Amino acid sequence: MLTYLLAVLAACANATSSVLQRKAGRRVPQGENLSLRLIGSLLHQPVWFGGIFAVTVGFLLQAAALGNGQLSVVEPILVLELPFTLLLATRAFHMRLHLREWGAAIAMSAGLAGLLYSLSPAGGKPEDVRWYGWVIGIGVNLAFVAGMTAWGRRGPAGRGPRSGQGSAHQAAVLAVGAGAAFGLTAALIKGMTNVFPQGMATLMTSWELYAMIAAGVGAMFLVQSAMNAGRLVAAQPGLTLTDPIVSILWGVFVFREQVRTGWYLGLMAAGGVVIVGAVIVLARSPLLSAESGQQEQPQEDPAGSAAHGRNGLCHATACRSPASPGRPRDASGAASSTRPAGRPGRAWP
Repeated sequence: MLTYLLAVLAACANATSSVLQRKAGRRVPQGENLSLRLIGSLLHQPVWFGGIFAVTVGFLLQAAALGNGQLSVVEPILVLELPFTLLLATRAFHMRLHLREWGAAIAMSAGLAGLLYSLSPAGGKPEDVRWYGWVIGIGVNLAFVAGMTAWGRRGPAGRGPRSGQGSAHQAAVLAVGAGAAFGLTAALIKGMTNVFPQGMATLMTSWELYAMIAAGVGAMFLVQSAMNAGRLVAAQPGLTLTDPIVSILWGVFVFREQVRTGWYLGLMAAGGVVIVGAVIVLARSPLLSAESGQQEQPQEDPAGSAAHGRNGLCHATACRSPASPGRPRDASGAASSTRPAGRPGRAWP
């Protein structure tokens, strides 16, 4: 029971991080995507530090859950991050949940319960994994992440400051890559569980620790880029689903966690389909898509706005009124007393 509780709390922390990082990312130019300039800009956003603190708490809770349970149990529970994200979005974007969101959240919970029941993983010892198992698993995982990153760099927000706006497609691709990187991070955390009891000295000299740090940093960088490239509605589904899928593959094929077979496979598939459907419904919720309308816009000069108000004919110093095209007017619309040079005493026609 402790494993389930810790995993649910980790999902809550991750949801908090997603909302806070998106609020910070939409204030940063999208031309800085997939570059170190993005991190430099985010360092000037106080809300970003709140997101980093939340994801750190989520990481610690996830590590504690993995220390007590199987990878194939802990990671699927993290899909609850999406409904938790919606709940937080209602506060951040001043909306409220409707029947479709509540129904999808309930369906997701039921699908998750069916999936965990059908999996019922047991066994799986990280210390029994051979070195070549780690090499093959990490290599395949990194290749997938690299492929998603390369695909994301082809999007408009990955081409430098001249590229302009990002795209939902790019946000989704980068989020899938980030989710896969988080799945690798979870596998490395699980691999460290056999190192913890051996003391701090052994932990600090273990390769799993530094590989986990590198994978986690890379995953965080991809998350920042995904949140900056597009809306939360585009990034969240890939981030939510890819992490548990990759983790289950690690648990079954690398750590040799035993799962049920036979007719349980049908229940497993049904639970997975329900979860995917619920994620699609929740991800397309107006609560996530509407936040794009709250993008922060640069402040305009009120005088300049007024000056451009008449069919585009007005300027900062003078304006020609449509009613009197020959008489120049100032920015307030009042007639100007300016007279042509060298012709004193004669009214301007």
